[in-house]
Amino acid sequence: MTTQQFGASPVDAVELNALDPSDISALDADTQQLIQRRRDVMGPAYRLVYTDPLRPVRALGTKIVDVNGDEYLDAYNNVPSIGHNHPRVVEAVTRQLSLLNTNTRYLCSDIIDYAEQLTATHGPELRNVMFTCTGSESNDLAMRMARHVTGGTGVIVSNHAYHGNTRDVSGWSPSSGGGWTQRADVRLVPPPDTFRTTASAVAEEFADQVAACIADLADDGIALAAMIIDPLFSSDGLYADRTSLTAAAEVVYRAGGLVISDEVQPGFGRTGDAMWGHQRWNLDADIATMGKPMGNGLPIGGVVAKPSVMSAFGSDVPYFNTFGGENVPVAAAQAVLDVIREENLMANSADKGAQLLAGMRASLQRAGRPSDVRGAGLYLGVEFVTDLDTKTPDPLIASAVVNGMRRRRVLISVVGPYANVLKVRPPLVFSQSDVDRFLTEFDHVIREL
Repeated sequence: MTTQQFGASPVDAVELNALDPSDISALDADTQQLIQRRRDVMGPAYRLVYTDPLRPVRALGTKIVDVNGDEYLDAYNNVPSIGHNHPRVVEAVTRQLSLLNTNTRYLCSDIIDYAEQLTATHGPELRNVMFTCTGSESNDLAMRMARHVTGGTGVIVSNHAYHGNTRDVSGWSPSSGGGWTQRADVRLVPPPDTFRTTASAVAEEFADQVAACIADLADDGIALAAMIIDPLFSSDGLYADRTSLTAAAEVVYRAGGLVISDEVQPGFGRTGDAMWGHQRWNLDADIATMGKPMGNGLPIGGVVAKPSVMSAFGSDVPYFNTFGGENVPVAAAQAVLDVIREENLMANSADKGAQLLAGMRASLQRAGRPSDVRGAGLYLGVEFVTDLDTKTPDPLIASAVVNGMRRRRVLISVVGPYANVLKVRPPLVFSQSDVDRFLTEFDHVIREL
């Protein structure tokens, strides 16, 4: 199959890089048996990444050790945002678990303390928070709030967005995978693609496209509830232009809708410029949602909103989540927030991300490999194309790099509707030696191509 064929229609990034369970003959007998046992008991929906599956047994910081004792550099996982098994998180969780782990029906000062500190990082407008278990729940709750407050039901998301896997949220997560069908109350807007559109035009074009979505909803008798945006457009292929969102937000407000900033990917200092994506983009968000990195792997998420939104919803709709806001996950989240501040991880993200960006760009230029390197802080993308004139997506090269890096014991992935964009998203504690190791192995893989 040629890359030109891939360029004609979207490619499922998970499927492109998933192990084909019928093609495991090259793997050792023990791994083959484990794959078969997994499929027998867990069914066919789960996917394994890499042509040679990783079998991790322990991790610390930015390193993962596999069953053979080999150490891998993790440049992919944002869930352990401050590093795998960070001692501060381990200690906080262990201590709290020995004391109390109950829910928000009781008056617990530790939850209030954390809520005050978390909302303070968002600024003066977003002052109320509700806790969930996951980013999916956070986005589900945020849209419930938007619909309740506005009376509308329409949703605008980017073309290849992913916002979660509840029944409602998956309905406006077009990158969920095969079988996704666009609902009548959902409109898709192309992301602000600065690789194919000039920076001066991208903001106006994006705002015009959002306006067209609103008009199309209205033609069908559907009022807008909200536009929900990951400010990094992570699943769309990672676009970090600073100017693309404010004009579109104004269009949404004029139509009576709310703006929801999905901070699962860009939040907690990952961009290096601000604690939250909506701050980096000067986006006047009504609601911001959080998930995966919040508790460094423990199940906690959050919805931070303007008091006017939270009051209008909460006065009519009592909310309770048995596990949302439990003491133990809150202890983990408090430790994450403390470490980000005390270890100055936002500045580290900016510094190490800039080095990775420049280093990858230099390797690709030396090799003459047509591509675009972009991103912010410790969230970087490399888009591979067949040539810089047509900019036809090249997913086969991207897949070759991912598996080449895995063979050299560095973990990355791919993203985007054509699965041709490398996703480099390491923990925020990425060190100078980690950067040096990554760039050495990346340069080797690119030269091998």
